[in-house]
Amino acid sequence: MRVTAAVLAFFVASAGADAQSKLVDAKDGSGVFGYKHTPIQPWSGYHVHDPDRPKPPRVDTEAGVPSDAIVLFNGRDLSEWQPAKWKVENGYVEATEGNLVSRREFGDCQLHLEWRTPDPPYGDNKMNSGNSGVHLMGLVEVQIFDSYTTKIYPDGQAAAVYGQTPPLVNASRKPGVWQTYEIVFFAPRWKDGKLDQPARVTVFHNGVLVQHNQEVYGESMHAVLPKALPIGMTAGPLHLSGHHNPVRFRNIWVRPLQPPAAR
Repeated sequence: MRVTAAVLAFFVASAGADAQSKLVDAKDGSGVFGYKHTPIQPWSGYHVHDPDRPKPPRVDTEAGVPSDAIVLFNGRDLSEWQPAKWKVENGYVEATEGNLVSRREFGDCQLHLEWRTPDPPYGDNKMNSGNSGVHLMGLVEVQIFDSYTTKIYPDGQAAAVYGQTPPLVNASRKPGVWQTYEIVFFAPRWKDGKLDQPARVTVFHNGVLVQHNQEVYGESMHAVLPKALPIGMTAGPLHLSGHHNPVRFRNIWVRPLQPPAAR
């Protein structure tokens, strides 16, 4: 039997009409519609296209910063950070000495920040060329470094989980050029006082995936194996490290995340 375009269109229209006749509205009166006659997803417990499944909250991104984000540095002050000697000027904050430590604690989160190393390169030796870092929970460091010009060891270059895992690629820009990190971090899970699931981190460096759901093996250390994270720890302050190197930062915001299992 030869199926003409007209016959095919009829069957498609009939199928669409039949499906539309089975549409139902969500019970909460939100106006969301879907199906209740479809199979149940074994992983969620909801029907396929179920209108009663929890609705994702709306996030406005028109302003450049997600509306559900906590702005940690807006270019003007360090009110979200503990007292420090770092200096704020021209819309950025510059490292001087000591760490910049957030007042709030974070566990599972999405972190955005922009940073740049000095131009010309600054540092008293190869180990301190644009040297800084982002410490998740204050313990797990995503390295900041001038890896465009300085050939430091792979697990210590920019975007490495310091002392543990090199980045998949070197996406570094020249000194003096602003760079971005998008970091997604999931804190460790504990059960009966023991590690049940290790912490994991995903990092985009200048838009390039450089750490993919990477297991974190412990606290970032220098020249030794990682130290086990404190038992039961699931959150801590963010640290930006200062190594007496004038690395600059701007546009820092964070979104606390819901654990995947809760979705």
